Amino acid sequence: MSSLRKSKVKYILLLVLSSLIVTANTQTLAHTVQISENVGATIHLEPNDNPRAGEVTQIWFALTRKGGKVIPLKNCNCQLAIYSEPHVTGELALIEPRLKSIQAERYQDIPGAEVTFPKPGAYQLLLSGKTAIEGKIKPFELQFLVTVATGKAVDIPQSGQNIGREETTNRLAQPLILLGFLLTSGCIVVFLKPIK
Repeated sequence: MSSLRKSKVKYILLLVLSSLIVTANTQTLAHTVQISENVGATIHLEPNDNPRAGEVTQIWFALTRKGGKVIPLKNCNCQLAIYSEPHVTGELALIEPRLKSIQAERYQDIPGAEVTFPKPGAYQLLLSGKTAIEGKIKPFELQFLVTVATGKAVDIPQSGQNIGREETTNRLAQPLILLGFLLTSGCIVVFLKPIK
């Protein structure tokens, strides 16, 4: 095998491996589990754990206590605050949607909300609360990092949205787009060049 052919094979393998790493990293964000005190929650976002800016996203939390028993919303005084990343501690939340009881998959009466993220980028979702049943669950705070993809441009205030705060943007999506472009360009160059 010639050295040129070997280098092309190595390059193709590198491209395939890089694309698998990018794909695996974006897939691991789905159904994130967080634990605080004796409470745990799994987050899910519709559609397909891939929220898009300017489009309605349904967020729900499978909230459980130690041992796996589901905590219904009626037994939890829960609040959801959404911050644009990066944010400073003490900063007002960008959105504070009202949680409502929903049914999703095999879960009944769990906390959920519908949110429209204003821009693509990274957001922190902070679910906090305490149980309505005294002594069973300590106050808890669960943080989830969510990346919102490009969608429709929107500048409409939502109910529970804090207005007048300066927003910061996260440039996480740009490197992934650039990597995708470079991988595609590399594949085109490799496969269009005749092998000697």
